[in-house]
Amino acid sequence: MLILKNGTVLEQDTLMSYDIAIEGGKIKEISPDIKVSKTDKVIDVKGCFISPGFIDVHVHWREPGFTHKETIYHASRAAARGGFTTAMPMPNLNPVPDTYEHLKQQLDIIERDSVIRAIPYGAITKNELGQEYAEFEALAPYVFAFSDDGRGVQDANMMFESMKVAASLNKAIVAHCEDNSLIRGGCMHCGQRSIALGLPGIPSVCESVQIARDILLAEATGCHYHVCHVSTKESVRLVREAKQNGIHVTCEVCPHHLLSDENDIPCDNGLWKMNPPLRAREDRQALIDGLLDGTIDIIATDHAPHTTEEKEVSMTQAAFGIVGCETAFSQLYTAFVKTGIFSLSFLVDKMSTNVAKIFDLPYGTLEIGYPADITVIDLNKKETIDPTNFLSKGRNTPYANEEITGIPVLTLVEGRIAYNRL
Repeated sequence: MLILKNGTVLEQDTLMSYDIAIEGGKIKEISPDIKVSKTDKVIDVKGCFISPGFIDVHVHWREPGFTHKETIYHASRAAARGGFTTAMPMPNLNPVPDTYEHLKQQLDIIERDSVIRAIPYGAITKNELGQEYAEFEALAPYVFAFSDDGRGVQDANMMFESMKVAASLNKAIVAHCEDNSLIRGGCMHCGQRSIALGLPGIPSVCESVQIARDILLAEATGCHYHVCHVSTKESVRLVREAKQNGIHVTCEVCPHHLLSDENDIPCDNGLWKMNPPLRAREDRQALIDGLLDGTIDIIATDHAPHTTEEKEVSMTQAAFGIVGCETAFSQLYTAFVKTGIFSLSFLVDKMSTNVAKIFDLPYGTLEIGYPADITVIDLNKKETIDPTNFLSKGRNTPYANEEITGIPVLTLVEGRIAYNRL
């Protein structure tokens, strides 16, 4: 039996001292003082916070097809370092997981190389081209949900029919929302900062107009519709109104959209290029407000590794996306919990418990009999973000040299150590 001794666990909003015993990959006992036998393995986590393991429903693990950016070996270890015990890799790969044969390549690498639980997405359309349907029935038993992330489904009828099939298979449609006709060659938010830098902008309506369409399609089909990385105040408003009308819609927000807005972009630097882009200050506040009032259900990282050559160029030329899984909790804890905007339990709920709840997953809780997916965090430990120390192959973060507090130090997946720096 493995025993975590002298940790602290949230009870309501109060940190209480507890030990946790793990056997057979599951939590066997939680109590203030568990007796230890000679055969037990003990890890002293004195003073550290014991959290349910984090769940990230939006990551880009790049394999198969793009191992020059990232591999499942590196991505899973990076996720474990950030305290994540489950991750859902997006399907914009080569080959795209649009058939079981294509998906099998990804599943085999996950089985071989991943140190955490990984449940991949299946594509909505073949090659994510929006022209032919993927093989939903063949994929469904093995995938978390269906998505054409990175592109979005442009044709309304194709989305409508896909939602009907997904609903019949009890799977969610997880949507990257971007109307291609409104991108207009943009590389950042269309706002005061894009004007100042002389760069082409992506208007907010590019995202919200497709969310509006899809909400109505979800209402018509009864599909669970989950919106990826909402970034605008209009998107938050649409989701809020849909929920008020009883439509089965959920959504996520990324750490960088909570932490930064267009005004934080110092110059024409590809490290600040992400999709959706950092929006206006009022959009960022709407995201924070939406998270606090429950309109936004969860936080997901959109961890998107690229090579140095792809990012250290002008925003007009750089690839979209930044890495984030290794620093997400610490950045959010520093910016929002330490400042009193979020409680610790609220942040854990948005990164773990509520993720499991809205997708009906058997994780995200510290209860006897549940899988021992556990993240141990030193809430007082401080670090400076140093991309050269990342376990991900991607170094593309605009947050280098920022000081963060609250560092994951031990990650267990079904009681097995996936990351340990104690």
